[in-house]
Amino acid sequence: MKQAELRGKIVAAVRIRGRVNVRSTIQETMDRLNLKRVNNCTIIKVNDPYLGMLKKCVNHIAYGEVDEKTLSSLVTKFKLNVDPKGVISGKVEMSEIKGKMPMRLHPPRHGMKSTRRNFNQGGSLGYMGKEINSLINKMV
Repeated sequence: MKQAELRGKIVAAVRIRGRVNVRSTIQETMDRLNLKRVNNCTIIKVNDPYLGMLKKCVNHIAYGEVDEKTLSSLVTKFKLNVDPKGVISGKVEMSEIKGKMPMRLHPPRHGMKSTRRNFNQGGSLGYMGKEINSLINKMV
């Protein structure tokens, strides 16, 4: 799935790299995504502005489509009072989840692949597709 086809889908974004030597425009964009620290995670329903923000921060975050199993593990860990099936299907409003953002996760067990390379090059940055679920499950 290409990045332009993410519109209307539920996406998880995880900050991989820190604040040092980051341009102020990218830092402001990550603050608007509620990704203020390393290993923070946010759940986003993607529209055009969010898609532009994700593309701008692609060298500092990992993101992809979240599935129901991973979303249910995040819901139980952070005690969100929402139904994961309802969030994915669109029956539950994202405003009910926004109050608990960002979710602070542990560093991934057995580490990340690379914090400097894109996912297509064998790293952990950028658009990961469904592989974001395995990264989040290692962090929960």
